[in-house]
Amino acid sequence: PVPCDPKCGPEPKVENPYDLADDLEDVDFEDPGNADDEGWETEDEMEADMEQDDSELTFSKHTGLVFCVSLDPLTNSLAVTGGEDDRAFVWRVNDGEVLLECMGHKDSVTCAVFSHDSSLVATGDMSGLIKVWKVETKEEIWSFEVGDLEWMEWHPGAPVLLAGTNDGNVWMWKIPAGDCKTFQSAACQSTSGKILPDGKRAAVGYEDGTMRVWDLKQGNAVHVIKGQDGHQGALTCLACNKDGSLVLTGSVDGNAKLINTSTGKVGLFSVDKGKGRGSKDEDDNNSVESVGFCNILPLVAVAYLDGTLAIYDLPTQALRHRCQHEAGIVHLQWEESSSVVSTCSLDGALRLWDARSGYMVSEYRGHAAEILDFTINREASLAVTASGDNQAKVFCLQRPDR
Repeated sequence: PVPCDPKCGPEPKVENPYDLADDLEDVDFEDPGNADDEGWETEDEMEADMEQDDSELTFSKHTGLVFCVSLDPLTNSLAVTGGEDDRAFVWRVNDGEVLLECMGHKDSVTCAVFSHDSSLVATGDMSGLIKVWKVETKEEIWSFEVGDLEWMEWHPGAPVLLAGTNDGNVWMWKIPAGDCKTFQSAACQSTSGKILPDGKRAAVGYEDGTMRVWDLKQGNAVHVIKGQDGHQGALTCLACNKDGSLVLTGSVDGNAKLINTSTGKVGLFSVDKGKGRGSKDEDDNNSVESVGFCNILPLVAVAYLDGTLAIYDLPTQALRHRCQHEAGIVHLQWEESSSVVSTCSLDGALRLWDARSGYMVSEYRGHAAEILDFTINREASLAVTASGDNQAKVFCLQRPDR
């Protein structure tokens, strides 16, 4: 038998139920209608909490998980979403009307992005089939098949598309001509990539912890960050600052690294693992899921799988704030012209945080499953989310300073 906890005291005396009923005769029971005053919730209130939906619009055309979402960069009035149902949709964010249904994919559409001038949209599925559509005429103008697709991005100033694949190759095409160039590296997965703002270089992360800066014209790697300078696990994400002089990388090894794209010099951002963390095994598995630079202050944000959003001071690389979530963070995005950083997490909520104070500014709910991706418009007045509940939603972002 399991011994009693001494703190619990002696075992309670078993009362006759009729005696208990007699004892209750003189109790002054309050009107149940006043129960709310004591902190109790009615069934209706609990149901309302479960059904809270702060969104302005719900897009429900997908019949499977919605994996990705992007806004058109020119007007921010169109969204493209890709999903588990092997389809992508281009739709208006103000009324949800579908302008283009991107058909013909063989697998889940995990990448969907507008070109720099919003005239084209590229959709890519997990099997490696990439299609490019002309938004105005709603026609497919180009397609190509690669290995298993990991990421895809448009050039910031030309109709040029870049994609990374499971076999380690990075592909670059001129659209719609189809002229092609490949950047080959060791046979390990190309996990993430970003074309730098100068349009001449791209930063690419790999499964072996390596990061390469490629010269897109010459086809050679300008810098190869590996070994002790590189990560000790697969890269999961990367971002660059406004002028492309710095790249921030995140990895399953739980670290974020800062790379100078001119010199190749490497710095390290690290959360003190003695604070607010679990066991060593949990720390070892605490992947960095998303990273980003603030445009107006020398700050960076690093989002972890354990729900930690860490705000670091860029010059000193010191931890400034730790913003804790109850569930793992999937993605973060800084507002273009403020110190607010937004996060989406596995609990289905979108949150806005003030990086100056470390406090949460606002929270938006409405999804019945995890948010897998989101994006915010230039004015930071609305966010569009993609979720595992087969829906995308549009949220109007309100803040006290507005």
